[in-house]
Amino acid sequence: MPPFFRLIACCTALSGQCIAAESESVYPTKSIRMIVPAAPGSGPDIMARIVGQKLTESLGQTVVVDNRSGAGGVLGLEVGAKAPADGYHLIMTNAGAQTVSAGLYPKLPYDSIRDFAPISLVALAPNVLIVHPTLPAQSVKSLMALARSKPGELSFSSGGNGSTAHLSGEMFKLMARINIVHVPFKGAPAAALGVMTGQVALAFPNIPPALPLIRSGRLKALAVTTLKRSSALPEIPTVNESGLSGYEATAWFGVIAPAATPAYIVAKLNGMIQKMLQTRQLQERIASEGAEAQGNSPEQFLALIKSDIAKWTAVVKQSGARVD
Repeated sequence: MPPFFRLIACCTALSGQCIAAESESVYPTKSIRMIVPAAPGSGPDIMARIVGQKLTESLGQTVVVDNRSGAGGVLGLEVGAKAPADGYHLIMTNAGAQTVSAGLYPKLPYDSIRDFAPISLVALAPNVLIVHPTLPAQSVKSLMALARSKPGELSFSSGGNGSTAHLSGEMFKLMARINIVHVPFKGAPAAALGVMTGQVALAFPNIPPALPLIRSGRLKALAVTTLKRSSALPEIPTVNESGLSGYEATAWFGVIAPAATPAYIVAKLNGMIQKMLQTRQLQERIASEGAEAQGNSPEQFLALIKSDIAKWTAVVKQSGARVD
């Protein structure tokens, strides 16, 4: 190559590097939109507001929470998948929206893996089996006995088809060999209200939105869905230790972005989120909501998403769960 053209090529390469370096140093220069595929007051919404506030402080730009609930998170994730991949559009996803829906819906308007760039896991949390305090079943065993005595008469609510609350109930129904009916509501708060008002007998919501109602006595917690007890409800046993051996369902929350989001932005946000999750203040704030702060790398987060899709797809097939 002639010297003149080598010089042009070199300058072009250096220019590209300078632009990338400059972009990385100045990002972000405006507010960031965090899409939440769930209703206000839900677990994903609570986590989005906790993380959004900290990112606002760290980045110097406002993180605006944008709730887009519906279809078990499908509507919100579709908005997120089609948003500009510019670092100014993030999504606070969760296990239900990202992985359960992939196995439950025969056709989605996006691909749960290819259309998103994982940034970091934020928190792990059990779901919690709740009933109205007056229900004549004060343990998992007595609830199963009641359901067997009234096949098809007891119903359970969820914040929508495809949520972990939905599939936690389907897995409970499958493993306990009982016939209970799923009733989807518009969001986790509405699903909990359905139990409080007696519209349904039970539910398996994320702990964060249910915790205040449990602590006030308006709902009774019978068990948590993880293998380990929750630090927020240490007196409440797990479903596994309450007579349904092998039962386990873990909800999680994490930040993702549209697939083509620049790698340097993903890396910068991952580093900031990991750092904030290691602070005692944020760990205690998340723990107060019944969850456990849990950051990881984009690669580890992607592996979790893939493994959960496989798990929940199997539960969907075995239970015969369907979109109501």
